[in-house]
Amino acid sequence: MKKTAIMVLTFAFLLGILTPAFAAQAPAKKASPKQEEKAKYSIPGSVTNITKENTYPNPSEDLPFLQPSELTRKLIETSKVKIENPDLIRMLNETTINSTPFAIGYRAIVYLGEWPLNYESAETSPNWEYQKINTNYFDNRGGNGIYQIHYVQEQQKAVRGGLTAKIKNAEDVQKMMLLKAAQKTGLPLAFETIVGAGTKKDHIYNIQPKRLGYLYAYAPAINEKGKVTYGEVYLMLKGNKKFIVVKNVVSQGIGAWIPVQDHVSFGFVSSDRPR
Repeated sequence: MKKTAIMVLTFAFLLGILTPAFAAQAPAKKASPKQEEKAKYSIPGSVTNITKENTYPNPSEDLPFLQPSELTRKLIETSKVKIENPDLIRMLNETTINSTPFAIGYRAIVYLGEWPLNYESAETSPNWEYQKINTNYFDNRGGNGIYQIHYVQEQQKAVRGGLTAKIKNAEDVQKMMLLKAAQKTGLPLAFETIVGAGTKKDHIYNIQPKRLGYLYAYAPAINEKGKVTYGEVYLMLKGNKKFIVVKNVVSQGIGAWIPVQDHVSFGFVSSDRPR
Protein backbone atom coordinates (compact mmCIF):
# COMPACT_ATOMS: atom_id res chain seq x y z
CA MET A 1 0.00 0.00 0.00
CA LYS A 2 2.82 2.34 0.99
CA LYS A 3 4.71 1.41 -2.18
CA THR A 4 1.64 2.20 -4.33
CA ALA A 5 1.27 5.62 -2.71
CA ILE A 6 4.93 6.41 -3.43
CA MET A 7 4.49 5.42 -7.10
CA VAL A 8 1.39 7.64 -7.45
CA LEU A 9 3.20 10.62 -5.93
CA THR A 10 6.21 10.04 -8.18
CA PHE A 11 3.98 9.88 -11.30
CA ALA A 12 2.17 13.08 -10.28
CA PHE A 13 5.52 14.84 -9.75
CA LEU A 14 6.84 13.79 -13.15
CA LEU A 15 3.57 14.78 -14.83
CA GLY A 16 3.81 18.24 -13.28
CA ILE A 17 7.33 18.67 -14.67
CA LEU A 18 6.79 17.23 -18.13
CA THR A 19 3.42 18.79 -18.99
CA PRO A 20 4.73 22.41 -19.22
CA ALA A 21 7.74 21.17 -21.21
CA PHE A 22 5.52 19.43 -23.77
CA ALA A 23 3.23 22.47 -23.89
CA ALA A 24 6.20 24.74 -24.60
CA GLN A 25 7.31 22.48 -27.44
CA ALA A 26 3.86 22.34 -29.06
CA PRO A 27 4.14 23.92 -32.52
CA ALA A 28 2.19 27.10 -33.24
CA LYS A 29 -0.94 26.51 -35.26
CA LYS A 30 -0.25 27.40 -38.87
CA ALA A 31 -2.75 29.51 -40.77
CA SER A 32 -4.62 27.63 -43.48
CA PRO A 33 -4.14 28.65 -47.15
CA LYS A 34 -7.69 30.03 -47.10
CA GLN A 35 -6.89 32.23 -44.06
CA GLU A 36 -3.65 33.43 -45.67
CA GLU A 37 -5.52 34.27 -48.88
CA LYS A 38 -8.15 36.23 -46.93
CA ALA A 39 -5.47 38.16 -45.02
CA LYS A 40 -3.72 39.02 -48.29
CA TYR A 41 -6.76 40.93 -49.52
CA SER A 42 -7.90 42.45 -46.21
CA ILE A 43 -8.14 46.22 -46.49
CA PRO A 44 -5.38 47.97 -44.47
CA GLY A 45 -6.15 50.82 -42.06
CA SER A 46 -4.74 53.41 -44.48
CA VAL A 47 -7.48 52.60 -47.03
CA THR A 48 -10.95 54.14 -46.60
CA ASN A 49 -14.30 53.42 -48.23
CA ILE A 50 -15.68 56.66 -49.73
CA THR A 51 -18.89 55.30 -51.27
CA LYS A 52 -21.11 57.62 -49.19
CA GLU A 53 -18.83 60.66 -49.47
CA ASN A 54 -18.00 60.36 -53.18
CA THR A 55 -19.65 63.21 -55.07
CA TYR A 56 -19.58 61.07 -58.23
CA PRO A 57 -21.90 58.04 -57.98
CA ASN A 58 -20.03 55.15 -59.60
CA PRO A 59 -22.25 52.53 -61.23
CA SER A 60 -21.73 49.05 -59.83
CA GLU A 61 -19.82 46.70 -62.15
CA ASP A 62 -20.67 43.51 -60.32
CA LEU A 63 -20.89 40.78 -62.94
CA PRO A 64 -23.17 38.01 -61.68
CA PHE A 65 -22.13 34.54 -62.78
CA LEU A 66 -24.43 33.69 -65.70
CA GLN A 67 -26.25 30.44 -65.02
CA PRO A 68 -26.34 28.13 -68.05
CA SER A 69 -29.68 26.68 -69.08
CA GLU A 70 -30.18 22.92 -68.87
CA LEU A 71 -29.39 22.52 -72.59
CA THR A 72 -26.33 24.78 -72.31
CA ARG A 73 -25.08 22.89 -69.26
CA LYS A 74 -25.35 19.57 -71.12
CA LEU A 75 -23.58 21.02 -74.16
CA ILE A 76 -20.76 22.50 -72.04
CA GLU A 77 -20.23 19.14 -70.33
CA THR A 78 -19.54 17.55 -73.73
CA SER A 79 -16.67 19.96 -74.43
CA LYS A 80 -13.13 18.76 -73.66
CA VAL A 81 -12.13 22.39 -73.03
CA LYS A 82 -13.62 24.30 -70.10
CA ILE A 83 -16.12 26.98 -71.21
CA GLU A 84 -16.60 29.94 -68.85
CA ASN A 85 -17.07 32.90 -71.20
CA PRO A 86 -20.37 34.51 -70.08
CA ASP A 87 -21.09 35.87 -73.57
CA LEU A 88 -20.70 32.42 -75.14
CA ILE A 89 -22.88 30.92 -72.39
CA ARG A 90 -25.50 33.61 -73.05
CA MET A 91 -25.52 32.77 -76.77
CA LEU A 92 -25.92 29.06 -76.02
CA ASN A 93 -28.74 29.89 -73.59
CA GLU A 94 -30.57 31.54 -76.47
CA THR A 95 -30.12 28.48 -78.69
CA THR A 96 -33.05 26.12 -79.28
CA ILE A 97 -32.53 22.67 -80.79
CA ASN A 98 -35.62 20.62 -81.52
CA SER A 99 -35.18 16.84 -81.39
CA THR A 100 -37.16 14.53 -83.65
CA PRO A 101 -37.62 10.76 -83.46
CA PHE A 102 -36.90 10.57 -87.20
CA ALA A 103 -33.40 12.08 -86.95
CA ILE A 104 -31.53 8.85 -87.84
CA GLY A 105 -28.71 9.74 -90.21
CA TYR A 106 -29.18 13.48 -89.60
CA ARG A 107 -25.85 15.32 -89.31
CA ALA A 108 -25.03 19.03 -89.05
CA ILE A 109 -22.01 21.12 -88.03
CA VAL A 110 -22.59 24.73 -86.89
CA TYR A 111 -19.53 26.96 -86.57
CA LEU A 112 -20.04 29.34 -83.63
CA GLY A 113 -16.82 31.29 -84.11
CA GLU A 114 -13.50 31.68 -82.31
CA TRP A 115 -13.92 32.53 -78.62
CA PRO A 116 -11.89 33.14 -75.49
CA LEU A 117 -13.21 30.10 -73.60
CA ASN A 118 -11.85 30.45 -70.10
CA TYR A 119 -9.43 32.39 -67.93
CA GLU A 120 -7.18 30.70 -65.36
CA SER A 121 -5.88 32.99 -62.61
CA ALA A 122 -2.24 32.53 -61.56
CA GLU A 123 -1.64 35.54 -59.32
CA THR A 124 -3.83 38.24 -57.77
CA SER A 125 -1.99 41.02 -55.92
CA PRO A 126 -3.27 44.29 -54.42
CA ASN A 127 -1.48 47.60 -54.90
CA TRP A 128 -3.03 49.97 -52.36
CA GLU A 129 -1.22 52.97 -53.91
CA TYR A 130 -1.84 52.23 -57.58
CA GLN A 131 -2.37 55.81 -58.72
CA LYS A 132 -2.07 59.16 -56.95
CA ILE A 133 -5.30 61.13 -57.33
CA ASN A 134 -4.95 64.08 -54.95
CA THR A 135 -2.60 66.10 -52.73
CA ASN A 136 -3.73 68.31 -49.85
CA TYR A 137 -0.92 70.61 -48.68
CA PHE A 138 -0.25 73.29 -46.08
CA ASP A 139 2.90 75.24 -45.20
CA ASN A 140 3.05 75.72 -41.42
CA ARG A 141 6.69 76.79 -41.26
CA GLY A 142 5.63 80.30 -40.22
CA GLY A 143 3.03 79.10 -37.72
CA ASN A 144 3.26 78.92 -33.95
CA GLY A 145 0.60 76.25 -33.41
CA ILE A 146 -0.57 72.99 -34.87
CA TYR A 147 -2.48 73.26 -38.17
CA GLN A 148 -5.03 70.58 -38.99
CA ILE A 149 -5.82 69.36 -42.50
CA HIS A 150 -8.15 66.68 -43.85
CA TYR A 151 -8.76 65.08 -47.22
CA VAL A 152 -10.64 67.12 -49.82
CA GLN A 153 -10.58 65.98 -53.46
CA GLU A 154 -9.60 69.07 -55.45
CA GLN A 155 -10.43 67.83 -58.96
CA GLN A 156 -12.53 65.00 -60.35
CA LYS A 157 -10.28 62.07 -61.11
CA ALA A 158 -10.99 59.06 -63.32
CA VAL A 159 -8.87 56.00 -62.56
CA ARG A 160 -8.77 53.46 -65.36
CA GLY A 161 -7.38 49.97 -65.42
CA GLY A 162 -7.08 47.64 -68.39
CA LEU A 163 -5.21 44.75 -69.93
CA THR A 164 -1.43 44.93 -69.92
CA ALA A 165 -1.16 43.74 -73.55
CA LYS A 166 -3.22 43.72 -76.72
CA ILE A 167 -5.28 40.58 -77.05
CA LYS A 168 -8.14 39.26 -79.19
CA ASN A 169 -11.67 39.71 -77.83
CA ALA A 170 -10.33 42.01 -75.12
CA GLU A 171 -13.77 42.86 -73.70
CA ASP A 172 -14.66 39.18 -73.14
CA VAL A 173 -11.28 38.55 -71.51
CA GLN A 174 -11.73 41.55 -69.20
CA LYS A 175 -15.09 40.22 -68.02
CA MET A 176 -13.63 36.83 -67.14
CA MET A 177 -10.63 38.39 -65.37
CA LEU A 178 -12.90 40.74 -63.41
CA LEU A 179 -15.09 37.83 -62.30
CA LYS A 180 -12.11 35.76 -61.12
CA ALA A 181 -10.42 38.67 -59.31
CA ALA A 182 -13.66 39.72 -57.57
CA GLN A 183 -14.30 36.13 -56.43
CA LYS A 184 -10.77 35.79 -55.03
CA THR A 185 -10.54 39.16 -53.26
CA GLY A 186 -14.13 39.94 -52.27
CA LEU A 187 -13.41 43.58 -53.23
CA PRO A 188 -15.64 45.88 -55.35
CA LEU A 189 -13.69 45.95 -58.61
CA ALA A 190 -14.25 47.87 -61.85
CA PHE A 191 -12.09 48.75 -64.82
CA GLU A 192 -12.93 52.42 -64.21
CA THR A 193 -13.75 54.30 -61.02
CA ILE A 194 -14.21 58.05 -60.59
CA VAL A 195 -13.61 60.18 -57.51
CA GLY A 196 -15.66 63.39 -57.71
CA ALA A 197 -14.37 66.86 -56.89
CA GLY A 198 -15.27 67.93 -53.36
CA THR A 199 -15.22 64.39 -51.95
CA LYS A 200 -13.92 64.65 -48.37
CA LYS A 201 -13.24 62.73 -45.17
CA ASP A 202 -13.20 64.26 -41.69
CA HIS A 203 -10.13 62.47 -40.32
CA ILE A 204 -7.65 65.09 -39.09
CA TYR A 205 -3.89 65.16 -39.75
CA ASN A 206 -1.76 67.52 -37.60
CA ILE A 207 1.01 69.69 -39.04
CA GLN A 208 3.44 70.86 -36.37
CA PRO A 209 4.88 74.42 -36.41
CA LYS A 210 7.94 74.97 -38.64
CA ARG A 211 6.86 72.12 -40.92
CA LEU A 212 5.01 71.46 -44.15
CA GLY A 213 2.29 68.83 -44.40
CA TYR A 214 1.36 66.69 -47.40
CA LEU A 215 -1.68 64.42 -47.44
CA TYR A 216 -1.56 62.15 -50.47
CA ALA A 217 -4.57 60.20 -51.73
CA TYR A 218 -4.19 57.12 -53.93
CA ALA A 219 -6.61 54.87 -55.79
CA PRO A 220 -5.91 51.18 -55.03
CA ALA A 221 -6.07 48.44 -57.66
CA ILE A 222 -5.66 44.72 -58.13
CA ASN A 223 -2.99 43.31 -60.43
CA GLU A 224 -4.43 40.15 -62.01
CA LYS A 225 -2.24 37.72 -63.97
CA GLY A 226 -3.10 34.45 -65.62
CA LYS A 227 -3.80 32.58 -68.83
CA VAL A 228 -6.65 32.83 -71.33
CA THR A 229 -7.57 29.92 -73.61
CA TYR A 230 -9.00 30.43 -77.10
CA GLY A 231 -10.61 27.97 -79.46
CA GLU A 232 -12.89 27.55 -82.47
CA VAL A 233 -16.26 26.33 -81.27
CA TYR A 234 -18.46 23.96 -83.30
CA LEU A 235 -21.93 22.69 -82.43
CA MET A 236 -22.24 19.14 -83.71
CA LEU A 237 -25.59 17.43 -84.37
CA LYS A 238 -25.66 13.70 -85.07
CA GLY A 239 -29.09 12.16 -85.07
CA ASN A 240 -30.49 12.98 -81.64
CA LYS A 241 -27.03 13.68 -80.17
CA LYS A 242 -25.84 17.23 -79.57
CA PHE A 243 -22.32 18.15 -78.46
CA ILE A 244 -19.62 20.81 -78.67
CA VAL A 245 -16.24 20.35 -80.33
CA VAL A 246 -13.43 22.88 -79.80
CA LYS A 247 -10.64 22.99 -82.37
CA ASN A 248 -7.33 24.89 -82.71
CA VAL A 249 -7.00 25.52 -78.98
CA VAL A 250 -4.31 28.04 -77.97
CA SER A 251 -3.43 29.67 -74.64
CA GLN A 252 -1.92 33.08 -73.98
CA GLY A 253 -0.61 34.76 -70.83
CA ILE A 254 -2.27 38.05 -69.91
CA GLY A 255 -2.33 40.57 -67.08
CA ALA A 256 -4.62 43.41 -66.05
CA TRP A 257 -4.94 46.27 -63.58
CA ILE A 258 -8.40 46.47 -62.03
CA PRO A 259 -9.13 49.47 -59.75
CA VAL A 260 -10.91 49.00 -56.42
CA GLN A 261 -14.07 51.05 -56.70
CA ASP A 262 -14.84 53.88 -54.20
CA HIS A 263 -11.77 53.29 -52.03
CA VAL A 264 -8.91 55.70 -51.30
CA SER A 265 -5.54 55.05 -49.66
CA PHE A 266 -4.00 57.88 -47.62
CA GLY A 267 -0.39 58.76 -46.87
CA PHE A 268 0.58 61.71 -44.66
CA VAL A 269 4.09 63.22 -44.74
CA SER A 270 5.41 66.06 -42.57
CA SER A 271 8.66 67.76 -43.59
CA ASP A 272 10.71 70.89 -42.96
CA ARG A 273 11.51 71.18 -46.66
CA PRO A 274 9.33 71.20 -49.80
CA ARG A 275 8.98 67.78 -51.40
